Amino acid sequence: MDKNPLFLGLLQEISPFSHPSIFIQLIKNETTRLNQDNISRTVSYQNFYFLHPDIEWSFLASMVSRNAGWNMCDLQSEPFQKALQKHVRREIFLTYEKANWLIFQDAYPQLLIYHLSSILGQPLFHLLPALRVSAFMKKEWERYWKTKDRKRLVYALIINEQHVIEQPVIKHPYYQRGVFHRLFFLLQDRLHFSSVLFPTLTGRLYGANVSHFSNVNQRIKLGKCLYHILFHPLLIEKFMHFAIETKHTGSRHDYEQFGRFSSAFFTPKLREVYPPEKHHIHEIKDWSNEKNIRQAWFNNPEVSETYDITKWFDGKRKQLLWGLHLLKISSDIKKIGPSNGPNGY
Repeated sequence: MDKNPLFLGLLQEISPFSHPSIFIQLIKNETTRLNQDNISRTVSYQNFYFLHPDIEWSFLASMVSRNAGWNMCDLQSEPFQKALQKHVRREIFLTYEKANWLIFQDAYPQLLIYHLSSILGQPLFHLLPALRVSAFMKKEWERYWKTKDRKRLVYALIINEQHVIEQPVIKHPYYQRGVFHRLFFLLQDRLHFSSVLFPTLTGRLYGANVSHFSNVNQRIKLGKCLYHILFHPLLIEKFMHFAIETKHTGSRHDYEQFGRFSSAFFTPKLREVYPPEKHHIHEIKDWSNEKNIRQAWFNNPEVSETYDITKWFDGKRKQLLWGLHLLKISSDIKKIGPSNGPNGY
């Protein structure tokens, strides 16, 4: 586990009598420091979970963040480079990156507030609005401090973060036009080419496929399903061992090294191909002030007992490679254009 200077030195810097502005500035500085790229976010979520294992969402976030990194690095692999134009791959990358960044920017201050509250033995959730966290999550953290209902908190964080990315990413005209309405995304979404994987050191893969990604209710449902798979009593230790033993690089070699995948192809390490991005939030609205909270969001999902998707995923990867090959052929034909021969042939 990587060492975190905030966790190591914070006790010397704060006390119950510290001014709220000190807490807020510490949290903003630490969030900015760690929200550099997919690697730093993934490691930070995982480190936090090992420090506070009761906050199960943090481990879920780290494992889903690993998947985001693998998807980013897929775009720099040879099949994707041949099939998709550079600007298209750039737009898809920015979709993953912006969502990854936004969620961390919103969620990590919440985690740090909980950390400080635990150190001081008193809740500091009244500071969350100053960190632009929704009123919905302020209430949920206050509830958790009293009830210690882990599952309820996980569901709340899933609900919150999927709404955090709804307008800036999912509904934003740039991403709608450049990503979500493109044939490549529609094929991925409808044909179940995209999955969230929880790997193991034995090479077995568990998880769920991603579909109807632009629908917030479906994303919440998926998040809850992934939580139940990740913390399944017969599986959690397998995933924990993988996380502890496997450094996250963004390359699919992270997990492919442990199994035999016929559709495996080389993906580079994230920091070899992507420098840190600079992001800006022009306006932040509290989504929970504009939308009714549905009780259905807190209901348990129907989770299939077919958690092991190793064979299924390997087959889908082979289909995806064929699909990329066809996209390349289609792109090549468009570049050539119609012939000048008779009848256009």
